[in-house]
Amino acid sequence: MSKKPTKATITFDNDANSIELPMLSGTAGNDVIDIRNLGKHSVFTYDPGFMSTAACQSNITFIDGEKGQLLYRGYPIEQLAEHCDFLEVSYLLMHGELPNATQKTEFTSVINSHTMLHDQLSNIFRGFRRDAHPMAVMIGVVGSMSAFYFDAMDVYNPQHRIISAHRLLAKIPTIAAWSYKYNLGQPFMHPKNKLNYAENFIHMMFATPCEEYTPNPILARAFEKILILHADHEQNASTSTVRLVGSSGANPFASIAAGIASLWGPAHGGANEATLDMLEEIGDVSRIDEFIKRAKDKSDSFRLMGFGHRVYRSMDPRAAIMQKTCYEVLDELGLHDDPMFKLALKLEQIALEDDYFVSKKLYPNVDFYSGIVMRAMGIPNSMFTAIFALARTAGWIAQWSEMNADPEHKIGRPRQLYTGETRREFVPIGKRK
Repeated sequence: MSKKPTKATITFDNDANSIELPMLSGTAGNDVIDIRNLGKHSVFTYDPGFMSTAACQSNITFIDGEKGQLLYRGYPIEQLAEHCDFLEVSYLLMHGELPNATQKTEFTSVINSHTMLHDQLSNIFRGFRRDAHPMAVMIGVVGSMSAFYFDAMDVYNPQHRIISAHRLLAKIPTIAAWSYKYNLGQPFMHPKNKLNYAENFIHMMFATPCEEYTPNPILARAFEKILILHADHEQNASTSTVRLVGSSGANPFASIAAGIASLWGPAHGGANEATLDMLEEIGDVSRIDEFIKRAKDKSDSFRLMGFGHRVYRSMDPRAAIMQKTCYEVLDELGLHDDPMFKLALKLEQIALEDDYFVSKKLYPNVDFYSGIVMRAMGIPNSMFTAIFALARTAGWIAQWSEMNADPEHKIGRPRQLYTGETRREFVPIGKRK
């Protein structure tokens, strides 16, 4: 086996000079060229979207897109989704190891002690229109938490980081559920700490003060899997946003609110909402062939949402888990004959069998199945991305904490390739043409 290179050399045309740069290797994934000192040579790299740039080192999550592999702290997502609950996975992301029985009990107790919101935060909700998108409400309320929980916001104090992490993980389900209740005009339902994390959220979403409500255990477990599968996903747009905002020393609530704002984009967290919107546009099984034809036509702007993935070149490992969960939920609710779900399942069949989709590896992804599951549970499309934010909070907190604990971390300062005007002299307004 050939030895890995330890340095890279950049040579410039018509120039005898060259630059040697060290190469770094992680425990898995691609090697990287360390370009931190490149600026001393009056040259930068150009990488729109940072598609070939490692902006940090992290030991939290690893994706192998070619193999269709997702690891949290080294554990395959399939094993975690099968055997763990969401708080157990959150503990793993935050602390690096799965908790033992005592640690899990203590962690659950701490999170439960923080689930309630400051009473005056309810006034923040009431400042929004009733038809405001839940993501808009979440961004505002999470950002405003810094005005209510400012006793532990020293980002350089490890204990303060832990307290803030616990508060965020505990309170964002309440904020997300209340965003929905506010849309409906229903009373806010306070958390019930005798319920587990997923059950508690479902209760706050669907219960009313009028009568007792008991979450369906099969639906609660399905929802728990959605949370686990979306808890972290390497340095995506929203995670990178949390790190970039946090790199300035911004408080944790501002950093997470920025991550929620980034996630709201339709190219990122809005994919499962877009999938259901697409199904509604197709409308009926009889129109599938028409839309499949349009999807194959490069000149047509229509795209099938919920198929393929930017990172995974084979099957999204989360999709296989969610596919099984999807069928369990449809069985439990007796929805296999519902027109919308029949349409979704027919699209799934085509994507798994049609040569065009198979050759391009456009398999149904996690957003396709999670969207179907949430719709079956009675969760409206507008809440899909809010639930994604709820799940991803665990990863954002872990990434934010890791960055602030890293002695090498610096404030983010991307460079640019300037293409504007060079120096010009000012002309008084009366002399301008």
